[in-house]
Amino acid sequence: MVHQAIDGGRAFDWGLTSREYAKYRDIYPQEFYDRIVERNLCTRGQRVLDIGTGTGVLPRNLYFYGAEWTGTDISENQIAEAERLSEESGMDITYLVCAAEDIHFPEKTFDVITACQCFFYFDHKKTAPVLAGILKENGRLLVLYMAWLPFEDRIAGASEELVLKYNPCWSGAGETRRPVFIPDEIKEYFDLVSHEEFDLKVPFTRTAWHGRMKACRGVGASMTETELAAWETEHKKMLEETAPEKFEVLHYAAIAELRVKK
Repeated sequence: MVHQAIDGGRAFDWGLTSREYAKYRDIYPQEFYDRIVERNLCTRGQRVLDIGTGTGVLPRNLYFYGAEWTGTDISENQIAEAERLSEESGMDITYLVCAAEDIHFPEKTFDVITACQCFFYFDHKKTAPVLAGILKENGRLLVLYMAWLPFEDRIAGASEELVLKYNPCWSGAGETRRPVFIPDEIKEYFDLVSHEEFDLKVPFTRTAWHGRMKACRGVGASMTETELAAWETEHKKMLEETAPEKFEVLHYAAIAELRVKK
């Protein structure tokens, strides 16, 4: 995938890091899911579509609240991991390999559409009318995001510096707290119901944090083999010298709830 507004146009492929993604990116704390369910979204009696589902983190963690889930993603490898993990847990979740811009479902199919950690990748001019059309009357679009805070968390900041050393075009660095950005194309079809931002402390071991960093866009999804090998060696050494075996990394989460315009 190439997006001129992301990483200076450097190509990235989540399929290259699907194994690490499946193992190390299922990290959202329970509070993250509680904030969704407290809105009476993604619960029993609802049909939910998760676009950009990756390895199915969102549908798998919300599955036992009773909604009927479908997940889509552009990457075959990501969907393969999502299917494997769901089957291993006995979860009946439908997955489809499909770009968000190419989604085709009958009108008014879903009660909720979720997009977690992926919304900024989409062509909103194409997706906005499609998403509005497949949502039922009063249907909800839930846009979710979580990121570490490198200027406040020492370990996160040091890890970012190493990513930028080997991939200076990476535009995922330097996050600060902010609401989810909702582009004008989406606002043509949806009204903002609410948004919130809140801090979360996410626990890691050295191995888990290394895996989480490797599974990010700027590392495993885009570095060359040579760059990745050098980064891995240096990142592991940095963690051994500066991080305890177990630690927490400060993140913030952001949620925007939108409703289809009447």
